[in-house]
Amino acid sequence: MASLDRLPFPVPVPGGQPAEVAIAAPGSGPGHWAGAPSAAVGPDGEIWLAYRLRRPVGDGRGYGVMIARSDDGVHFTPEALLDRADFECDSLERPALVRRPDGGWRIFMSAATPDTLHWRVDVIDADDPTEFDPADRVTVLPGDADRAYKDTVVQCTDGVWEMWVCEHVITDPTMADAMSTWYATSVDGLVWTLDHQCLVPRSEGWDSRGARIADVVGVNGARVAYYDGRATFEENWEERTGLAAANGDGTFHPVTDEPAATSPYGLGGLRYLSIVELPDGGHRLYYEATRADGAHDLLTEYAPRPD
Repeated sequence: MASLDRLPFPVPVPGGQPAEVAIAAPGSGPGHWAGAPSAAVGPDGEIWLAYRLRRPVGDGRGYGVMIARSDDGVHFTPEALLDRADFECDSLERPALVRRPDGGWRIFMSAATPDTLHWRVDVIDADDPTEFDPADRVTVLPGDADRAYKDTVVQCTDGVWEMWVCEHVITDPTMADAMSTWYATSVDGLVWTLDHQCLVPRSEGWDSRGARIADVVGVNGARVAYYDGRATFEENWEERTGLAAANGDGTFHPVTDEPAATSPYGLGGLRYLSIVELPDGGHRLYYEATRADGAHDLLTEYAPRPD
């Protein structure tokens, strides 16, 4: 476990333990990605993973979201594929897989509106993670002509639904890649209220072009967010992972002047971290990372319970 002085409690950080490839990229070279994971623990302790599969721009982009199952958290069996064609979109991005309080499942899907810079978020419910039907989707964050929403992080604790969602202001195409994060709440996980902007890019530094929350963990009322940051347009798709602490008012502030975790390859892309707590008190991390040939693999690490 890595403890940073300005964090309220220690959290595991990528690189703290040996990483293993959970899902390899679907091809070689830049633009071929397996990643943007969202992990959830099932009723029998198994791990379910929803992740995005992508080809380069011009060859399909985000062409599907796979649902996979694992008993050990490392070796996954693909169980169901949600195809881009069924969402009437140009690309699928990061999903959010959540177990509902009633024992059922819900997936939040980020879909790109064709021939635009716009994104929306759809929701599908199912009794089992293998049974999501795109025909049942409901749009919960439509966005508008000025704003696009995607890459949700969703949690439901004691019946309270919370969301951290990436916002892109798309009125100026030259700045439409810039990212900030909004906090939203819901009583049922279907009708959402965007409450406030909770993490914004800093005025300068490695995260001055974007700050997108990737996951949130809490201990005794305190919270820490993992987030994806970058400084330039050219670093788009190669964000690195930072850490931010909650301020007590629903907003977060970065705690380091440099990324907390990067890949050793390319521009250092290591992003979309998803963390789950295991029955033994340890955690398993999942994240997308750039490899030597420019493709992105989905990696995992086990972080043991701190002494």
